[in-house]
Amino acid sequence: MSFVPADITASEKTLADRALRLLREDILAARLAPDTRLRIVELQTRYGLGISPLREALLRLASEGLVVAEGQRGFAVASVSLAELEDLTRARIRLESAILAEAIEQGDAEWEAGMIAALHRLSRTPLPHDAQDAEAIDLWEERHRAFHQSLVAGCGSVWLLRMHAQLTEHSERYRRVRLFHSMPPLQLARKVDEEHQALMQALLDRDTPRVAELVKQHLEYTARVVASLWKIQQTEPAEQTV
Repeated sequence: MSFVPADITASEKTLADRALRLLREDILAARLAPDTRLRIVELQTRYGLGISPLREALLRLASEGLVVAEGQRGFAVASVSLAELEDLTRARIRLESAILAEAIEQGDAEWEAGMIAALHRLSRTPLPHDAQDAEAIDLWEERHRAFHQSLVAGCGSVWLLRMHAQLTEHSERYRRVRLFHSMPPLQLARKVDEEHQALMQALLDRDTPRVAELVKQHLEYTARVVASLWKIQQTEPAEQTV
């Protein structure tokens, strides 16, 4: 069955841009699971696109680490592992702490207003509690990503923001519910809204040490929960997995 979303935006100037967007969304949402072979013929049916734009999109995603080129065998969605999750978390903590320190130095009133607005939207978005409610999961993830982007937006460095966006995307892949089959998404033993509020307030207060500590706690805790869910899923009987 062909799956071609209707909400293609005017900013997508080429078919390759469209292919890139659709593939990235499906990989981040784990609709294309880790290690899935990405056969061009199947992707053509899925997205209603030609070989050239799909191949260009796959090559771009391979350069970002979301896709792996397998020589003559084609492409596959990148694998996931606990070791990579740990490495990714460490890298993101270091980079995000540095970026937020820059944002504290350079951020203006517009940056502050952007954070406040993004948190307001996120706080009005319920955490999804049903692994089958893809729409709710996608909305929460979109607003969660927008909030974290608003925090770093004041740093003034295009390159730092690019690197941050790449790490954030890889982190999102680990957090998404479909990586853990029947496990509920983000049903964490903590008040995530309060964590976000505290982090934003520390930025508004220009408290660099406090921001660094809160970022570390926030990202490490999420990584621990994801790892715990992963281990539970790995010990479940095979017939319970999808």
